[in-house]
Amino acid sequence: MNKQYVGLLGATSLVGECLLRKLIENNWHIAAFSRRPITNVMQHSQITWQQFDTIGNVKDCIEENEIHTWLCVAPIWILPEHFDLLSAYNARRIVVLSSTSRFTKATSPDPDERKIAQQLIEGEECLQTWAAAHGIQWIILRPTLIYGYGRDKNITEIARFIRRLGFFPLLGSALGLRQPVHGEDVAAACYAALGASNLSGRAYNLSGGETLTYRAMVERVFKAMNHPVRTFTVPLWLFQIAAWGLKWLPHYRNWTVAMAERMNQDLKFDCSEAKQDLHFRPRPFNLTINDLPGQS
Repeated sequence: MNKQYVGLLGATSLVGECLLRKLIENNWHIAAFSRRPITNVMQHSQITWQQFDTIGNVKDCIEENEIHTWLCVAPIWILPEHFDLLSAYNARRIVVLSSTSRFTKATSPDPDERKIAQQLIEGEECLQTWAAAHGIQWIILRPTLIYGYGRDKNITEIARFIRRLGFFPLLGSALGLRQPVHGEDVAAACYAALGASNLSGRAYNLSGGETLTYRAMVERVFKAMNHPVRTFTVPLWLFQIAAWGLKWLPHYRNWTVAMAERMNQDLKFDCSEAKQDLHFRPRPFNLTINDLPGQS
């Protein structure tokens, strides 16, 4: 029986690690690539690890001279840096992770957030142009707020704030809608898209299985931590002052007024096409202790 190979970019990310388990379970052999040092990573006979900074002749490291199918769960804006790598392996199909932030942050008052949205948009456009020029099938997946295993930048940051200070500040009513999606469910959608050879040139939104307010989402974090719910409302002017001060603290330098204002904005997306085409079945937001960061 011939081995089936897949290339995986961003293999040490949250979704990347979820994908590694799913690919191994389904008997794939994986050429796993990461920008991070290859230490404390999942080891398995079906995985061949490569760090981009140390790559020489990658083809000497795996048995196959060609890898036709690829997954990219690294930031989409770095993908163009690796087009030559994909071409060298004669890539024919690729599934790429983007984000619904390309829509929600495009008009943000914060220039850094607008830059992220632009990077996502340009990354998608570069992929489509390159794929069309080389006859490569592509699918783009755009998840909403990803969480899981204490490795995300959303729920994990809320939990760490609560753990350090015992409360969480909210701007106004904080009734903006959210659809948190677990990393395992995003990985399942990536895997389904990889095998859906009848689908190409499509982009799908991936939202979680439950829609809830930002306030309710924060309360779920308190409850998962077995911590009394302690939130309080902060006026915008105080958030603006606090955000300026937080820039000087390593843990909170990425907190912005725009983040606070989004607590009252609906970030809700329709994922019915993913459910229909990819059989996407995301779980509700039943947060467990395993989805929270460990003590540090």
